[in-house]
Formats: sequence, structure tokens, C-alpha cells
Amino acid sequence: MPHDPAQVYQPEADTHLLLLAALAEVRPGDRVLEIGTGSGHIAAALVQTCDIVATDINPHATFCARQKGLEVVRSNLCSGIRGSFDLIIFNPPYLPTQPEERIDDWLEYALDGGTTGRDVIARFADSVSGVLAPGGRILLLISSLTGLPEVEVIFASRGFTAKVVRQQTVEDEELSVLRITRREI
Repeated sequence: MPHDPAQVYQPEADTHLLLLAALAEVRPGDRVLEIGTGSGHIAAALVQTCDIVATDINPHATFCARQKGLEVVRSNLCSGIRGSFDLIIFNPPYLPTQPEERIDDWLEYALDGGTTGRDVIARFADSVSGVLAPGGRILLLISSLTGLPEVEVIFASRGFTAKVVRQQTVEDEELSVLRITRREI
């Protein structure tokens, strides 16, 4: 299949906000997993600081990220990922999308969050425990369109605590980066 850059999510305000949070959070020696790397912008910025593995379901995105010299696995969320990671970074598809709004292309995987904007986030929350190291942290970017309280409930119901560490208003939405950790017992 020929590589099509138009099918890869390019860095936008959400990418830059998540990168700022990641740069503040990553520790030297961390083993980092970036889910849904897209162009590889965040992983490429972190590769000198930590051991990073990037994933994406989109074959065009994995090709693009590999062109930056990154280790990339084509994967759907955490499926097929082995080992544990100290930091997991994810800019999920968070836009509420009605069935009639969907388009049948690879870029859709970066944008379509389901009817509530939380479908992929909930599936991620179900699978992340298997790859998160003890004491590990998650950085998750969401939009006010997705619903901050609802996302907090998704993670709380799975034994996690979420705290907003960065926010930015972009046009008619508030972007937030959540730092998510396992709830202490």
C-alpha cells in the first residue's frame, strides 16, 4: 500500500499541549508507550530522554513515524503490546461522532470517538492496566466536548485517579491533559 500523508493526523494544538505535559512528566530511564502516535511528533521529541515505543492502528501513521527513526508497532490500543511501561501517553480520538458523520478512511481512527466521544477512551481504560508498570502514569488528552467528569468516572470505575495537569482553550473547546494513576489502596 502506498503511503498517504493525508491519512495521518498531523500535529495540532492538542498534540502540542500533550507534548508539553509529556516533557514535564517523563523521567530519564522511563519506559514510555505512546498509543496512537500519528505523525510521531511526540515520540520523536521524547526519544532522547527515554526508551519509547510508539503504536498506531493506521498503517500510514506507522510508516510516517518509522520515517522519523522511531520504533513503531501497528496495534489497536494496547493489544499486542508486551511488557510494562512507566509512562503511557495517548491522544485518543475524542470527538463525538454520529454514524452519519463517519467517513471511511484511516484518518477517521484519529478523530472518531463514537457518539459520546468516549468510546475509544473506555476501551483504552479497559486494556491499559495490563501494560502499566507499578507506580506508572498515564497522560491522556481530552476535550470539553468529551466530558471531563464522565472520563474521570470511566477511570475511577477501573481503579484509577485522574487529575488535570494542563489545560488550553482552543476555539470553542477546552483541551485538558489528565495525569492518571492507579488509586492507592
